[in-house]
Amino acid sequence: MPLHAASPLDAPLLVLAHGAGAGERHPWMQRVAGGLVARQVAVYTFDFPYMAAGRRAPDRGPALEAAFVDAWRDAIWQTAAAGLQPRAFFAGGKSMGGRIATQVTAEDGLAPHPAGVVCFGYPLHPPGRPDDRRDTHLPSLLCPVLFLQGTRDPFATPDEMRAVASTLDEATLWLAEGGDHSLERGRNKADQPLLDAALDTAAMWIKGRHEH
Repeated sequence: MPLHAASPLDAPLLVLAHGAGAGERHPWMQRVAGGLVARQVAVYTFDFPYMAAGRRAPDRGPALEAAFVDAWRDAIWQTAAAGLQPRAFFAGGKSMGGRIATQVTAEDGLAPHPAGVVCFGYPLHPPGRPDDRRDTHLPSLLCPVLFLQGTRDPFATPDEMRAVASTLDEATLWLAEGGDHSLERGRNKADQPLLDAALDTAAMWIKGRHEH
């Protein structure tokens, strides 16, 4: 089910998009959704059309953005149908999904406008190509943004993310020491205290915005 309900009924809702290589049913996405629900944040997940069709290569940006807008509308409808009454809606995603969430939000393409954007492993540039940046739209964000980034993420160094965050009006950067692009460390996927800490941070940040 794409809607992961949380208690209480007015818990904030995060529309969470997946990364380029794995869909909403991937264990990482399910762990994040379940972890946030346990921390009193409802989550809506979905598959971009290319993933639902079984294609490996993501669609181009406009198609991905349109799909995020559709998912946003569906999330609002499904929460109402389920009797939930979120006081605030948040956009976000893993890697590519987080980038698309920021792009749509920067274009003011979501209604209601999100109370914030949460990015798990923002892909500032492809690995080994630091000049191929994906941040020109970020100053147009009209809401706060939370970047959760591993210090060993090949898609952005801590210094690069600090520089990006410093240029934005309402940006929070949380660094997972030793974490990779998935905010994990080591090969034991069953025990990932870094990801748990990231979920603690995300939930506290969301609920902090939710209470304003």
